[in-house]
Amino acid sequence: MDTATGCRVFNQGITNSINHFSSHYKPFVLIGLLGFALLSSGFSQASMFETDKFKLYADFRLRAESDFGSQNSSGVARDDRSRIRVRARFGMNYKASENVSFGMRLRSGSDNSQQSPHITIIDFDDNDTGDANFNWDKWYVKGKSGNWSGWAGRNSFPFWKPNEMFWDDDVTPAGLALAYKIPSINLTFNGGYFSLPAGMQQFSGNLGGLQAVYKLKLAKQHMTFALGCYKFDANSTDPDNGIYLQNNGTRDYNICVANFQDQMTVGGKPLVFGADYMDNSESYSAADLVGTSSGVTANDTSGYVLYAKWGSLNNAGDWLLGYHYAHIEELAVNNSFSQDDWVRWGTATQTRGSNIKGHELRGAYAYASDVNLVARLYLVEAITNVEDGNRFRLDLNYKF
Repeated sequence: MDTATGCRVFNQGITNSINHFSSHYKPFVLIGLLGFALLSSGFSQASMFETDKFKLYADFRLRAESDFGSQNSSGVARDDRSRIRVRARFGMNYKASENVSFGMRLRSGSDNSQQSPHITIIDFDDNDTGDANFNWDKWYVKGKSGNWSGWAGRNSFPFWKPNEMFWDDDVTPAGLALAYKIPSINLTFNGGYFSLPAGMQQFSGNLGGLQAVYKLKLAKQHMTFALGCYKFDANSTDPDNGIYLQNNGTRDYNICVANFQDQMTVGGKPLVFGADYMDNSESYSAADLVGTSSGVTANDTSGYVLYAKWGSLNNAGDWLLGYHYAHIEELAVNNSFSQDDWVRWGTATQTRGSNIKGHELRGAYAYASDVNLVARLYLVEAITNVEDGNRFRLDLNYKF
């Protein structure tokens, strides 16, 4: 049994009963999630329950979202859309010893989306609200010994990244991750090999990655430099890859990502500047471009991101302002695993979030250390055609 098959069997076995319940009793599930969020607002603690060895935690998001004033690649106007969405995640960690721990996490969302854990509960334009499924997006064992650390199972992306433009936080690969840190010079090497999720219960293709991260600590500044290379090996004969848009399941990617971040304190608050550059060195034929956006060529393989953030959300009364500019060509990332926030391009469960240039404006306020409100405005255009999009999101986030 190969890695992808083993991961698939494990996911299906532990989620079928949960999804059977949620699909048949969606109204009760959604009402329960909303009630859970309202009750949780009275909490002000790091986790729901915690001992020296065991920790039970959760988080909830209530989102208001509006997409407006956009057109598709043919220049035809899309209907505006407004909706209310929720996200719920429940997890546990068990510390077996000083060097070994175990963890699992259950998340909401659709079985058919590896990118989004959100459930639509109200669509003001009478569209289908979609599925209300639950899946284990994390199940792993962690270990450390000296300067080495790592995990095996399914977990968050183990490479350092300052944002989601290359890899979405909600996409959790399954495999093996290792890290080696040299404390004397603040240098860390991250590596791993993984099966790629196709939705939440299937896997298709593999990813191998290696990254070096160097942190320079000065008297008034902290700088981070990172360079990583990531090889996406598609399994072109796997029927499960049909879930991906733009034939991403049959196309290889060989992407290197360079990051720079500078953090300082201004006005008593952290100020962060950063830049990312990504380049895909894979050579593509005309056949490889089947399924890509109109106007895309084999040379559309690079992208960059510039950003600034001022403030934090660590304590009650804290606030944050942020700005991102992104210019990401179609093949600079594998957009089945990159961010799904900036545009509504794609389907209800899969996002094609590249071939974009545009802006994110962000403002946030913390009501408590575990409760905050985040507003984001996205103004985006396609690079190779007339497609565009405008989106506003308001998220109320609880952690408990």
